[in-house]
Amino acid sequence: MAGLRSLLVCIVVVAATIVIPTSAQLSASFYNRVCPQALPAIRRVVKQAIFREPRIGASLLRLHFHDCFVNGCDGSILLDDTSSFTGEKTAFPNANSVRGFDVIDDIKNAVDKACKGSVVSCADILAVAARDSVFLLAGPLYQVQLGRRDARTASLNDANRNLPPPVFSFSQLLSNFQAHGLDLTDLVVLSAAHTIGLARCGTFRARIYNDTNIDPNFAVSARQNCPSSGGDDNTEPLDATTRRFDTVYFKSLLQQKGLLHSDQELYKNNGTDSDKLVLKYSRNPFAFARDFSASMIKMGSIKPLTGNDGEVRLNCRKIN
Repeated sequence: MAGLRSLLVCIVVVAATIVIPTSAQLSASFYNRVCPQALPAIRRVVKQAIFREPRIGASLLRLHFHDCFVNGCDGSILLDDTSSFTGEKTAFPNANSVRGFDVIDDIKNAVDKACKGSVVSCADILAVAARDSVFLLAGPLYQVQLGRRDARTASLNDANRNLPPPVFSFSQLLSNFQAHGLDLTDLVVLSAAHTIGLARCGTFRARIYNDTNIDPNFAVSARQNCPSSGGDDNTEPLDATTRRFDTVYFKSLLQQKGLLHSDQELYKNNGTDSDKLVLKYSRNPFAFARDFSASMIKMGSIKPLTGNDGEVRLNCRKIN
């Protein structure tokens, strides 16, 4: 198993280094000279956090996704509300849902101490923490492109408008991803971030009570912890190996055991290109690791602030 993991890491790092198009102003070596201690400091804190609570890895990965899909990967999701704007934390897709802000605070403090100053942006911290969470939960290791700067504002309305909800149909999901410069492959592999973590009852109740393309025994089991009314915050694993980043997510879709409606929309067993990708990744973990890495780098390059745009925050929760 260790040899397989080493081979997987090698393949993904090489692939990510050679074939992934990224923003011209982002670079994997951005902090190599100014603070070579930065990335090891981030991983130490992420590792400690996952040791305390394995679920936090999925939460950190989700923070990066929810950041990038709202006006680009700029750390805006981390900002608290101010008198001049209402931030993204209380948007419908985020309220009582996104978590891990305390871990980001811990990372920021550790990195600033290691770098002897505020050198690393909160947006970059999100990107690296997401990558490290995937890797520490047995997923691929890929090179994160760095050099993002932090936004000075956030938008509740944009978060409500741009983040795809779990009730979306396939066509709505694909249109949403395409609006962010992503394609079908990106949609399928990035949705597989749901191979780790939990979902709240309120996000999958309609699926387990109303959908017909669901395994009956799976639906009955999920209903035990998710009543038809109440219990909105009760949680259920997104797949059977929720603490391991693997291909069980895809195998679950083949068995009509996707917990979220939006997940099962990727596989309908009617020969679509999406079906073919789900089948491919269920059988080929190397292809999944390679393509997931590529799509994470691609997503992480959505409209970054670079150069003199934005700032490097002293506190990730507020502008300087």
